[in-house]
Amino acid sequence: MRRTDKDLLVTGLKRLAFTVLLMFTAPFVLWQAFKNQDHSMFWPVCILGLVLAAYTVYMGFKGIMTIMDSMFGKK
Repeated sequence: MRRTDKDLLVTGLKRLAFTVLLMFTAPFVLWQAFKNQDHSMFWPVCILGLVLAAYTVYMGFKGIMTIMDSMFGKK
Protein backbone atom coordinates (compact mmCIF):
# COMPACT_ATOMS: atom_id res chain seq x y z
CA MET A 1 0.00 0.00 0.00
CA ARG A 2 1.35 3.41 -1.01
CA ARG A 3 1.54 6.17 1.56
CA THR A 4 0.69 9.82 0.94
CA ASP A 5 3.62 12.05 -0.01
CA LYS A 6 3.17 14.81 2.57
CA ASP A 7 5.47 17.34 0.85
CA LEU A 8 3.59 16.99 -2.41
CA LEU A 9 0.27 17.23 -0.55
CA VAL A 10 1.33 20.51 1.08
CA THR A 11 2.38 21.85 -2.32
CA GLY A 12 -1.05 21.00 -3.74
CA LEU A 13 -2.84 22.62 -0.82
CA LYS A 14 -0.75 25.78 -1.27
CA ARG A 15 -1.72 25.87 -4.94
CA LEU A 16 -5.39 25.54 -4.03
CA ALA A 17 -5.06 28.30 -1.43
CA PHE A 18 -3.57 30.56 -4.12
CA THR A 19 -6.44 29.53 -6.41
CA VAL A 20 -8.99 30.67 -3.81
CA LEU A 21 -7.24 34.05 -3.65
CA LEU A 22 -7.38 34.31 -7.44
CA MET A 23 -11.04 33.28 -7.44
CA PHE A 24 -11.84 36.54 -5.68
CA THR A 25 -9.26 38.73 -7.42
CA ALA A 26 -10.05 37.92 -11.07
CA PRO A 27 -13.80 38.74 -10.92
CA PHE A 28 -13.04 41.92 -8.96
CA VAL A 29 -10.58 43.09 -11.64
CA LEU A 30 -13.10 42.31 -14.38
CA TRP A 31 -15.85 44.12 -12.48
CA GLN A 32 -13.61 47.19 -12.14
CA ALA A 33 -12.86 47.08 -15.86
CA PHE A 34 -16.52 46.89 -16.89
CA LYS A 35 -17.51 49.53 -14.37
CA ASN A 36 -15.10 52.01 -15.98
CA GLN A 37 -15.64 51.37 -19.69
CA ASP A 38 -15.07 55.00 -20.62
CA HIS A 39 -11.62 55.05 -19.02
CA SER A 40 -8.51 54.78 -21.20
CA MET A 41 -7.24 51.79 -19.21
CA PHE A 42 -10.36 49.69 -19.90
CA TRP A 43 -8.76 47.25 -22.32
CA PRO A 44 -5.54 46.59 -20.36
CA VAL A 45 -7.51 45.99 -17.14
CA CYS A 46 -10.04 43.81 -18.95
CA ILE A 47 -7.27 41.72 -20.52
CA LEU A 48 -5.56 41.42 -17.13
CA GLY A 49 -8.83 40.19 -15.59
CA LEU A 50 -9.28 37.60 -18.32
CA VAL A 51 -5.69 36.38 -17.92
CA LEU A 52 -6.19 36.11 -14.16
CA ALA A 53 -9.40 34.14 -14.69
CA ALA A 54 -7.68 31.71 -17.05
CA TYR A 55 -4.75 31.36 -14.63
CA THR A 56 -7.23 30.61 -11.83
CA VAL A 57 -8.65 27.67 -13.77
CA TYR A 58 -5.13 26.43 -14.56
CA MET A 59 -3.95 26.70 -10.94
CA GLY A 60 -7.07 24.92 -9.70
CA PHE A 61 -6.44 22.06 -12.10
CA LYS A 62 -2.75 21.84 -11.20
CA GLY A 63 -3.53 21.95 -7.46
CA ILE A 64 -6.03 19.11 -7.68
CA MET A 65 -3.68 17.07 -9.87
CA THR A 66 -0.83 17.60 -7.39
CA ILE A 67 -2.99 16.42 -4.51
CA MET A 68 -4.08 13.37 -6.50
CA ASP A 69 -0.45 12.59 -7.35
CA SER A 70 0.49 12.84 -3.67
CA MET A 71 -2.19 10.32 -2.72
CA PHE A 72 -2.10 7.86 -5.62
CA GLY A 73 1.32 8.39 -7.20
CA LYS A 74 2.35 9.34 -10.71
CA LYS A 75 0.89 7.51 -13.69
